[in-house]
Amino acid sequence: MSKFSLRIIFFLLFGCVLVIGASQMVFRHHRAAARRATTNEVAAKTQVHPGYLPPRKIADLKDRAIKESSGMAASRTTPGSYWTINDSGDGPFVYAFDEAGQRQGVWRVTGARARDWESLAAGPGPEPGKRYLYAGDIGDNDERRREITVYRFTEPTITAADAQSTKAQPSLTATAESLSLRYPDGGHDAETLMVHPLTGNLYVVTKVAFGNPHVYMAPASASRTEASTLKDLGEVQIPSLFGGFITDGAISPDGSRVALCDYLRGYELQLEKGDSNFDSIWKQTPAAVQLGERRQGEAITYRLDGRALMATSEGLPTPLIRISRK
Repeated sequence: MSKFSLRIIFFLLFGCVLVIGASQMVFRHHRAAARRATTNEVAAKTQVHPGYLPPRKIADLKDRAIKESSGMAASRTTPGSYWTINDSGDGPFVYAFDEAGQRQGVWRVTGARARDWESLAAGPGPEPGKRYLYAGDIGDNDERRREITVYRFTEPTITAADAQSTKAQPSLTATAESLSLRYPDGGHDAETLMVHPLTGNLYVVTKVAFGNPHVYMAPASASRTEASTLKDLGEVQIPSLFGGFITDGAISPDGSRVALCDYLRGYELQLEKGDSNFDSIWKQTPAAVQLGERRQGEAITYRLDGRALMATSEGLPTPLIRISRK
């Protein structure tokens, strides 16, 4: 091949490289512009809750064993304290801390196994006057689990001595009951378990990308000896570009509001005044609540007085964020 021909081939190849590079730059520019436009459009359409102040980080959790806070509940037995669990792979442990982030101990849930724990709730149970914690073994990335498990156990009262407990030497809870819940329509991924503070009914919200999540309910009277079929209460209209990628939720202590969260923000639904049917709350349009900077937000709950939302994030250090009502 002549030198002239080689030069021609070289210039043609060089031109192709320039065209491809320019095309990629234009593509990236348009993709970034489209992403900004979509984000701005979603933000413009998303109703931000007018009843909350801006989020405030109030502490980092001191217990470094809490690496993947994936569920959260305000203590009923020890006001001012909170419970959390780690994501799958940690074991059947619950961790306690206060609003200053100080560690208050580790408990192993007696009689429980942790396949994919994703949520934690507090509420009433079978014995009047007792307070219970509910650990939701409900995660299912592959959507193959038609039956999920909820562990219910009496909530420990936290003492100063419990702060000495660790994962290696944990305190022990009372023996947990295992509640088996069956979806009526096949397997679903879910990371949200809630318990109504007055009725004791259980609610599971699915995790759905680019679609609306479903809410399933099991009555407080669900069987303790055999699987109970969940009731499908329908969809929740989540105002998010990513759909119902819901990672946790909680019901307010007075039973009038529901808080949900995804990786970006929180959402709150409120029961209409005079409406005594709690399940009608799922028909309301959620208002967005800003939850501050979270690397991977998978835990939210109400403060015991209902006057603030509390949130954490996976990853170390684990922030504790408070969003107070106005």
